[in-house]
Amino acid sequence: MAEQSIQLTKLASCAGCGAKVGAGVLAQLLGGLKVHSDPRLLVGFDKSDDASVYQVTDELALVQTVDFFPPIADDPYLFGQIAATNALSDVYAMGGAPKLALNIMCLADSMDDETVREILRGGYDKAYEAGAIITGGHTIHGAEPIYGLAVTGFVHPKRVLTNSGAKPGDVLILTKPLGVGILTTAAKADLVKPETMNTIYKQMAALNKTARDIILPFDVHSC
Repeated sequence: MAEQSIQLTKLASCAGCGAKVGAGVLAQLLGGLKVHSDPRLLVGFDKSDDASVYQVTDELALVQTVDFFPPIADDPYLFGQIAATNALSDVYAMGGAPKLALNIMCLADSMDDETVREILRGGYDKAYEAGAIITGGHTIHGAEPIYGLAVTGFVHPKRVLTNSGAKPGDVLILTKPLGVGILTTAAKADLVKPETMNTIYKQMAALNKTARDIILPFDVHSC
């Protein structure tokens, strides 16, 4: 990874998913808006799930998601990897496989060309690892750097996993350790050791593909 003079996390007021608007606020904002109903829409925004799912045939459903956020790491290549991983793994969380993706990017004035290229390279490398193709995207200028992906994937309509099907007595399996958000926020104030952050970065840049592959043969109630 190339040495960078720009500390990306210092350009952002919030780190990573800390910039998210809460589900309760979104529910209020979306309340009363006209939406079409369609029996082929298996999972929509009303489910508060990781992605939407639309059935195309008896054997195929589309999984769609979008995820982007401000820098969570100073290294631009690593930031690109983490942001892309977050978006791609939303498809895995539904039991699907990512196929196509679009870049979503906001450039701050202080970012040089090499920094931008490294962010994109991180995203492209992670999409390649997932077997997905980045086919284009949209880039704007703004006050803070932002990067992420809009991803489309495939899943069998009978094998869709949702986050709302948990039952009493289910065994809870964590595919990654909890507490990353707390530590990345603390890192903005230089309160976390570099070796700890390096471990966290590796975890955040790891696709959930392996976890998806392991659980697919089993009767999973919720994911």
